[in-house]
Amino acid sequence: MLSEAELERSLAAAGLQAPVRFEEVTGSTNATALELAEGGAPEWTLVAAGHQTRGRGRLGRTWVDHPGEALMFSFVLRPPRLDPEHAGLIGLLAGWAMATAIRDVAGVEVLCKWPNDLLLGDAKVCGILVESVIAGDRIRHIAVGLGVNLTRPDEVPDAAGIGSVEEGDLLATFLSRFREGYERLPAGVVEGWSAMSATLGRRVEVRRLLAEPIVGTAVRVDDRGALIVQTLLDRVTVTSGEVHHLREV
Repeated sequence: MLSEAELERSLAAAGLQAPVRFEEVTGSTNATALELAEGGAPEWTLVAAGHQTRGRGRLGRTWVDHPGEALMFSFVLRPPRLDPEHAGLIGLLAGWAMATAIRDVAGVEVLCKWPNDLLLGDAKVCGILVESVIAGDRIRHIAVGLGVNLTRPDEVPDAAGIGSVEEGDLLATFLSRFREGYERLPAGVVEGWSAMSATLGRRVEVRRLLAEPIVGTAVRVDDRGALIVQTLLDRVTVTSGEVHHLREV
């Protein structure tokens, strides 16, 4: 089980120092991180919880967890050199860093699904939520939240768990990997994510709000983190949407 002392140790292992907050039960770690960021909290401020009652995912979805059976945390970023156009790289970097950390700590090979999920086979083991606050032509701050299933939540279809691990070790390894990539932004993110992608090379259907679905083959990710899909007619650049991997026929 995490604690504030464990969060401090995880930051220190990654060569970082910042305020931490741990709560046994909270609404949403990302909501707390955003609130702290608005109040001036420094970069790398780290928030974690044993259980979320209002965990949030992308596109308004909820995140379901069982107390003590998932690693859930959020942290604050204030990227000084990243322009808003490249903010999508943060989610890809977080996915690559956690996939690498799970492999190194749990010995489990997971892959990245565009834009912000990690898969074990076809089942989801991790969701990532990146929320940016932009003022003019600069990013004021970003809250990056991750939820990693240690055990499979039975009531959630197509979910899986990575197994029992020391949460502090997994968190520390993630923070180390993420920091390595963050300091090089924007270089290297697309290459690292692409090497661990479950999406590239697959036939996909991208569902978007108030627009027709896009069906084709995911061929690459561009330097902004957008997904390039080859349809029957042309190549389409997708900056947001829900990706479904299609079975090959």
